[in-house]
Amino acid sequence: MNTVTRPTDAPLPADLASRLRAALPEASVIEDPDRLSALLEEERGLFKGHAPLAIAPASARELSAAVRICSELGVAMVPQGGNTGLVGGSVTGPTEVLVSMKRMSAIREVDPVNYTMTVEAGAVLADIQTAAAAQECLFPLSLGAEGSCTIGGNLASNAGGMGVLKYGNARELCLGLEVVLPDGSIWNGMRPLYKDNSGFALKHLFIGSEGAVGFITAAVLKLFPAPAERQTAFCALPSVEAALDLLSLARRQSGDQVTAFELLSDYACDIVCRHAGGQFPLQDRAPWYAFIELSTPRTGSDLRQVFEDILERAFDAGLVSDAVVAESLDQAERLRALRERTPEAQKAAGGSIKHDISVPVSRIPAFIDEAGKAVEAYMPGIHMCAFGHVGDGNVHFNFSQPDDMARAEFMTHWDAVNAIVYPIAKSMQGSISAEHGLGLLKVEEICSYRSTTESGLNQVLKRALDPKGLMNPGKFVKS
Repeated sequence: MNTVTRPTDAPLPADLASRLRAALPEASVIEDPDRLSALLEEERGLFKGHAPLAIAPASARELSAAVRICSELGVAMVPQGGNTGLVGGSVTGPTEVLVSMKRMSAIREVDPVNYTMTVEAGAVLADIQTAAAAQECLFPLSLGAEGSCTIGGNLASNAGGMGVLKYGNARELCLGLEVVLPDGSIWNGMRPLYKDNSGFALKHLFIGSEGAVGFITAAVLKLFPAPAERQTAFCALPSVEAALDLLSLARRQSGDQVTAFELLSDYACDIVCRHAGGQFPLQDRAPWYAFIELSTPRTGSDLRQVFEDILERAFDAGLVSDAVVAESLDQAERLRALRERTPEAQKAAGGSIKHDISVPVSRIPAFIDEAGKAVEAYMPGIHMCAFGHVGDGNVHFNFSQPDDMARAEFMTHWDAVNAIVYPIAKSMQGSISAEHGLGLLKVEEICSYRSTTESGLNQVLKRALDPKGLMNPGKFVKS
């Protein structure tokens, strides 16, 4: 576990807490160690936060007041949503203030005519999905952590998930934002407009920026008609190449109604069944599997027949060796769980070295083959645990420890395995951070994969918007 430190760390000003308590309600300032402890534990246990103080504002105005005080005193601030991030993006050092957005959780409005929803940053993703469904609408962002992650964090990290193929990632699902800026001023960009060419698209400075230039406090989200019918299947595949051919076939034959297409290696499927309550639904094992979902808002579409026709063609072409189509909602959820519970299963299976890679969809087979063989040559007996969204080029290219190696020893190879995997991704025009962000985990490494011009532009934007460098420092953009 790593402790966050900064080279220019200085003690917090003696009057910081008293000034915050004077400006904010009592519930908005947290100093009690027991209340703080839950906010300082990071999801993967790679880092340990040490903020001596946290604020939990109930409104943008409260946050604005707190940011003004911190700015005046030169105190750095780190935002946190549901604390489900995987790269240490919301981990604090001992001289930083943690900003928890959980108390700003209101769903202000659902407009089923405009197909928009207005929410506060601390609204839990699952609650947003439920509120949309109550109005016969769909908010399609779907993640394994949706029961606890918050929309502010989803937007700040430009989250992806299982619906990106059809609906896009968080950036494509947001129309407007409200943001508290580094000087404490509030930018109100909460326009529920699909067309607005009245200036720079400022929201895109904050979406995906991990709080480096401002803290998101509210958002206007896009909604879609709720599906009237869903069909899901779990298919056994002979190869990753077959998965891409099956994806193309399904998109063509369904009229592009594929809303999820998830790839899963046999090792990943096996550990879900052994450690996370998964139930293997097929007769025989295969090297690879695909979880596929088709959906449509149309009634009477006979989507089941469409799906069966796709699978028949796939069998004839040798793309699929076995398949099951869900007969009930319960069975569909069991099939989905085989993919969604993979991260949980990896924890139970031991140490894991993880990569959030994206490459052009057509290069996925070559990437998995080349990078897999290279890592296995470096460490015989290592278990490749590859899974991911595939339809958008995103592969969670993970490795679990060899059976005869202790976890502690295995984890010392993290940097060496990265040094094998990342150059291969770069050679295929890929990214080392598809949807999880950079945080503390990758902020150093990203410098080797950005051009000098690109790094310079990132730093220019950071300095222009946050000249004091107080917004989530040391992450996203290397200072």
